Amino acid sequence: MRIKAVLFDLGNTLVGYYTSAEFPSILRRCLRRCLEVQGWLGDAGREEALFALALRLNQERADFAVRPLGDRLRELFDSYGTLDEPTLASLGERFMQPIFDLARPDPQALIVLESLRRRDIKTAIVSNTPWGSPASAWRKELARHGFLKYLDAVVFCVDVGWRKPHRAPFDQAMALLSIMPSEAVFVGDDPRWDVVGAQNAGLRPVLLRSQARAPRLKTIQNLQDLIRLVDDA
Repeated sequence: MRIKAVLFDLGNTLVGYYTSAEFPSILRRCLRRCLEVQGWLGDAGREEALFALALRLNQERADFAVRPLGDRLRELFDSYGTLDEPTLASLGERFMQPIFDLARPDPQALIVLESLRRRDIKTAIVSNTPWGSPASAWRKELARHGFLKYLDAVVFCVDVGWRKPHRAPFDQAMALLSIMPSEAVFVGDDPRWDVVGAQNAGLRPVLLRSQARAPRLKTIQNLQDLIRLVDDA
């Protein structure tokens, strides 16, 4: 069947950010930005205590329900005084800045999105967000890199309350695109969230930059290979 839509993961698929192994050091940077907001930078004891608690909070729920960033920040900082909404919003923005600073857009990403649009193929992003960070911040990130004008739909885990590999984010994207699962493929870099999640929703997964070999699993080594896959289909 002809491919009518291509859905993409964001992090380390269209834009590089960090690996799982790198996240603890990045988490420390995120917390230091928050400490700047509170005027606590330089208190080594408090910084280490917050980092230890943050490592315990760096776990997702077994049922894949989203734990929002605001809830985690309250757990981190409420013991030092109740956070009002403006302070919580400021902490969230500061927490996310070190992650956004790491962004390395794939040089082929915009080319591929534009090529798909010329072929009348719909495109969407279906992505988890670090620590359940707000979708609004990530939509600004997409705009910053020039992606939004090439996308027909964007669904982040916080939009639906469930993280990949739960099928809810995929189902929402397909509803927004008005397509059936058999008419689309999903491109991602992580077998746990992207391949399993796509399969849970009935989509055909395409695994990026992987040496994995599995029956009926499509793999590509770069985004440009996706165009050939779509044309062959």
